[in-house]
Amino acid sequence: MAAIHPRGNRHPTSASLVNFNLLREMPASGVGSCTRMTKTGGCGSTSRGNQFKEASSMTDKSDTPDNSRRTFLALTAAAPAALALGGTASAQTATQESALPGSGRAAIVTGSSRGIGAATAKRLARDGYAVTVNCLTHIDLAAQVVAEIEAEGGRAIWLQADVADPEAVRALFAANEEAFGGVDVVVGNAGIMNVSPFAEMSDAAFDRMIATNVKGGFNTFREAARTVRKGGRIITLSSGIVRQTPPAAAAYAGTKADLQIYARVLAKELAGSNITVNAVAPGAVDTQLLRQHGEDALRGIPEATPLRRLGQPEDIAEVIAMICSNSGGWVNGETIYANGGLN
Repeated sequence: MAAIHPRGNRHPTSASLVNFNLLREMPASGVGSCTRMTKTGGCGSTSRGNQFKEASSMTDKSDTPDNSRRTFLALTAAAPAALALGGTASAQTATQESALPGSGRAAIVTGSSRGIGAATAKRLARDGYAVTVNCLTHIDLAAQVVAEIEAEGGRAIWLQADVADPEAVRALFAANEEAFGGVDVVVGNAGIMNVSPFAEMSDAAFDRMIATNVKGGFNTFREAARTVRKGGRIITLSSGIVRQTPPAAAAYAGTKADLQIYARVLAKELAGSNITVNAVAPGAVDTQLLRQHGEDALRGIPEATPLRRLGQPEDIAEVIAMICSNSGGWVNGETIYANGGLN
């Protein structure tokens, strides 16, 4: 007996297969439609002898077997459409509920007075997050970021803190806790970039980069591991330079490679918490961090990038926002290279 396709589908759908199996098992005569279904899929009556004796309210006792079958077929053919409508309604409800993924949640973004950090703070605020903005020296810019968030109806505070100082990092998280009641997203963006050939790199420049990027990254991750609520996100900013390894970038690339390892390890340590941990590795982004090295540092980069331009802070903020959204929940322990194709 061939499978039945109520809507003329060339291939049996799940509903069609269910219909076929139910029809195949129906007695050959004297049956009405089943009015109740048990959890195991059988009729609700407990006695095998009277299992099929209950008549549906949609049929009467004079129904013939053919009429019963036609009624059953009509009902089961309509079932997929009803299920589809129900699924559409559920999808619409879910979409409305997740329209602002950050509603009722809070985020800390270190190094967020300008550049990628500022763009990320503002982007997360638009998603509904209350945001704690952090800076080391540019307190005027941090205050401006907060003002812009508040002007758009968001909530934000700013705090000056050196991520290289573990006590300052604890104070940063405590301020966020006091203002917003907890933290759901931590974006570790604070970092410095000193590039120089091995023979010319000074101890002071190297030590400062290690303190901010490596130790600061560790301090941020450690506090995030202690405080981020279940279902949250922890993100660190690495760099595409780890993969490109150009001359004079060894020390900087080394500090950024450490952050990728942090993400992979912490993702495993937080197993079972539904907290994801990832690194985002931007390519060449038009920020002060890059421009401080002069126009020579930019020469040839747009031409070498398949998208033929420098990245913008907003490009990276969008990637971070995606990871923080429901759509990013399955990405964990990874490094996402966001570089416009510059490899």
